Amino acid sequence: MSILTVEKVSHDFGGRQILEDASFRLLKGEHVGLVGANGEGKSTFLNIITGELMPDAGNVEWCKRITTGYLDQHTALAKGQSIRDVLRTAFKHMYDLEIEMLAIYEKMAEATEEEMATMMDDVAEIQHDLEHNGFYILDSKIESVANGLGLGAIGLEKMVDELSGGQRTKVLLTKLLLEAPMILILDEPTNYLDVEHIEWLKRYLQEYENAFILVSHDIPFLTEVTNIIYHIEGATLTRYTGGYEDFRRMYDLRKRQQEIAFDKQQKEISRLEDFVARNKANVATSNMAKSRQKKLDKMDIIEKVREKSKPIFSFQGTRASSKFVFEAEDLVIGYDEPLTEPLNIILERGQKVAIKGVNGLGKSTLLKTLLGKLKPVDGAVVLGDYLSPGYFEQEAIRDNGNTALEEIWETYPSMTNAEVRAALARCGLTSEHITSKMMVLSGGENAKVRLCKLMLEKINWLILDEPTNHLDIDAKEALKVALKEFKGTVVIVSHEPEFYESWVTDVWNVEDWTTKVV
Repeated sequence: MSILTVEKVSHDFGGRQILEDASFRLLKGEHVGLVGANGEGKSTFLNIITGELMPDAGNVEWCKRITTGYLDQHTALAKGQSIRDVLRTAFKHMYDLEIEMLAIYEKMAEATEEEMATMMDDVAEIQHDLEHNGFYILDSKIESVANGLGLGAIGLEKMVDELSGGQRTKVLLTKLLLEAPMILILDEPTNYLDVEHIEWLKRYLQEYENAFILVSHDIPFLTEVTNIIYHIEGATLTRYTGGYEDFRRMYDLRKRQQEIAFDKQQKEISRLEDFVARNKANVATSNMAKSRQKKLDKMDIIEKVREKSKPIFSFQGTRASSKFVFEAEDLVIGYDEPLTEPLNIILERGQKVAIKGVNGLGKSTLLKTLLGKLKPVDGAVVLGDYLSPGYFEQEAIRDNGNTALEEIWETYPSMTNAEVRAALARCGLTSEHITSKMMVLSGGENAKVRLCKLMLEKINWLILDEPTNHLDIDAKEALKVALKEFKGTVVIVSHEPEFYESWVTDVWNVEDWTTKVV
């Protein structure tokens, strides 16, 4: 039985066809991976099936009494609550039942004998529901899932106003898993998780009895948890049975078959057109020429396989820095309290360092302290000479009303329109992306614009905080090549060892420095 049926859905955005006659079905227990390059319409499709966006045409039908949980790239949290407060809202219906039960107890003092009997039945029924659903061990359940995704290290009493974007996403994901909906819809859930917590989520989804739809560019993760793949390309949605490797094999085969069929048809068209051209004027062969022309007119033309333009990243160097890029002398980082023991670390010119470790231990804080954006709790950072740093921040500015074009122009006003467009095109962005506002671009498209700004700087020290979040496979590969070829110094925070292991010179683990219990 189909839980979700999508029939012939089409959607246009800014004159660009995002989906055309897209059909989709979700069956009970299916673990679906929704894949495609940045900007192909994955998030748009999710917004359509969840009712956040109305399609231009087509129907979306859910089965009755279905419960869904949706984690998207732009979900926000209300201020003024602790993490625990937010997680408890996953069980709001149970807390409401408790309030109802306590109110009945209060009314019992003034109830008649007949009313008392009814109230006792009501209380017994509520009590049974609460006990059956584990209401009295909820805090234990909350802490178990929260610890699995790393929220325990942050502290459940911490106010959500004080959390980073990545930490807020963790809270929302934890709440969603606690709700245990019949359908999970997850858009890039691993972006802000470290390796340990990705592993926990992988096991959770592998054992998840209900259906889910997952958007992820983390291919190893996607491969482990899905059994159906839907692929979006060129506004077309195609279903593939099996996991991601099965999809790649069938996709490549279908592509080769289309290329062979296209070449064969083109040869046939050329042969027929040549015959018509040579024989249409000849009385003896004109009927045969007309017959060939009719065949041409009725032919269903096979489209040529279009190779999607892949991004090409490259970073401009400048004069070399001094031998030591920085020296940390008894450096302690943090905000209200220390996050690390005193650090004495040195970064030399030409080193390429990956910083790893559990989230919440200060990886981003370290980068900002090194760059002078945050003051150290104690100690000092001594920077070298002739430094030209380029910084990629993990979180994009929310509500950025600039178009991609304006975002580049604002920093480089002397560039012409054509030069800006060419720079953005090299990063794999189309004309539609270039004229769209930053706040409506997908996470991957937004990251490409910010990487484009970095590419236009002359730098000798790259500082990158989770640059692969949201990037599709081609963009990740292009970025890896660019970082390998960059002649300067690199410091990168990443939760993807497969991205950095082949080219970094050193790996620093913040877990070795932290004052927290890991």
